[in-house]
Amino acid sequence: MDAAHLVAMVLSFGLPGLLFIALAEKFTPIIPSYVLLMLLGMTLPNRGMLALAILATAVGSLTGSVIWYGAGRLFGAARVERIVARFGKYVFFNGRHYQSLANAYRRNHFWVTLFGQTIPVARIYLALPAGVFAIQPIVFVGAAALGILLWNAPFLTLGYLLRGSGHDPVHVGFWVSAALVATEMTILLGYRLRERIIRRSERCLAGAGS
Repeated sequence: MDAAHLVAMVLSFGLPGLLFIALAEKFTPIIPSYVLLMLLGMTLPNRGMLALAILATAVGSLTGSVIWYGAGRLFGAARVERIVARFGKYVFFNGRHYQSLANAYRRNHFWVTLFGQTIPVARIYLALPAGVFAIQPIVFVGAAALGILLWNAPFLTLGYLLRGSGHDPVHVGFWVSAALVATEMTILLGYRLRERIIRRSERCLAGAGS
């Protein structure tokens, strides 16, 4: 049975099938998520099903993230690093990627989790270092849920709108995901620049008052 038939079989189960596909994508990143979501969107018959599909895939993706988070907390930093070094190459995740995500968590936990869910590759494994660093569960789940919705909803909706149009989901999805990531990076850079300006102003005022 090839991948197309397997996906078709899972989709025959309706919303539970969509949930399962979104969950499985968190562990087997064979197809880019933006392509998968657009393809799923193209199978939806109406707006009501689109809304339910957004909810079902969000629950599936969040469940996968929580499992990664739990693994990080269970195994701890040293064991996770050994596992990643040994087996990460089989799931497109090496030690360098892990260290990059871990370093990101040394800053703002909420925003790193939220925006991380909308960055290809990082969105799959970001929960692992979050668990290692024992990020507060309520902070992690809340930020991850928002980030997942920000990622899943646009691609499912775009797929739904493009159904029957003949557009290539790979091509369209790539440029939409690139635009989303560029927007996120611009927002983050603007936020950091604002913080730097505020800190500089505070230092100047403190120097003037001394």
